[in-house]
Amino acid sequence: MKILFPFVAVIALVLLAMVGVSGGSLHFLFGVIIPYAAVFIFIIGVIYRVLKWAKSPVPFCITTTCGQQKSLPWIKQNKLENPSSTLHVVGRMAMEVFLFRSLFRNLKGEMKDSSRLVYGSDKWLWLAGIAFHYSFLIVLLRHIRLFAEPTPFFLHLLETFDGFLQIGVPRFFMTGVVLLSAVTFLFLRRIYIPQVRYISLSADYFPLFLIIGIATTGMLMRYFLKTDIVGVKELAMGLVSFNPVIPKGLGVIFYIHLLFVSTLFAYFPFSKLVHMGGVFLSPTRNLLGNSREFRHVNPWNYPVKVHTYEEYEEDFRDKMKMAEIPVEKE
Repeated sequence: MKILFPFVAVIALVLLAMVGVSGGSLHFLFGVIIPYAAVFIFIIGVIYRVLKWAKSPVPFCITTTCGQQKSLPWIKQNKLENPSSTLHVVGRMAMEVFLFRSLFRNLKGEMKDSSRLVYGSDKWLWLAGIAFHYSFLIVLLRHIRLFAEPTPFFLHLLETFDGFLQIGVPRFFMTGVVLLSAVTFLFLRRIYIPQVRYISLSADYFPLFLIIGIATTGMLMRYFLKTDIVGVKELAMGLVSFNPVIPKGLGVIFYIHLLFVSTLFAYFPFSKLVHMGGVFLSPTRNLLGNSREFRHVNPWNYPVKVHTYEEYEEDFRDKMKMAEIPVEKE
């Protein structure tokens, strides 16, 4: 059911768009109202999550470390793993955000001969994660051409790089295939590995199915079921200028694709995908590892009445003497 429910939900979105556009002529609903609502939910939801994280108190140093902290002068510090300055934190965060450094160092544990636990390198998840995120980023950047006139110059360079194979007309972009392959790998991994399957929820499968649907419909529109790109840009420019128009000739496949994208945008703030912003606010990553240099005290600790040793001895001195326990006062 954890897999079936989100899969049925995605199929329901396909049917909803097909029936609404083909049968109900609800082009304005699927082309204007739903995208506007999705972007509004996305912006408000992300702002809410970020403000909620920002207001969370962090009184203690809880940096995740696996290297030598700054200590004595002759002991070499691991500045990336245990940062002691803002510059070190920036370097650590940059390695995490752009290269997924912690995921690269991920290890896989296996039982050998039913008695030995052996750890080994597991780079496939890191490679799939890098491929997925960067290909998704490039695909998003390529779509800027639909919302800008004239087209920014860097998009021409990006498309030249993306389509350097020079295959087909329209030109084949490799990021579409890489994106679809990477997200499929991440989905199959959740099914194939028992431990990952056990902890996976419907909320983990739903965005995977959505992204598979987005990549699939996008490739269908570009290479097989050709869509009027002029009409798509007319709709996109109308949306960003708040003067929406519904051009004719946009097929059902386009509205299915747009509904998938809108659903992903609306779902984003309420899902684990919001880690895109949360990584910058994670105290395990953005704090200094200076617990030896400074004592971190909870600033709102209320005074607690303690029972000192002097009071304890005063209460139990006679019994302590009977038990031959040394006392400070006779």
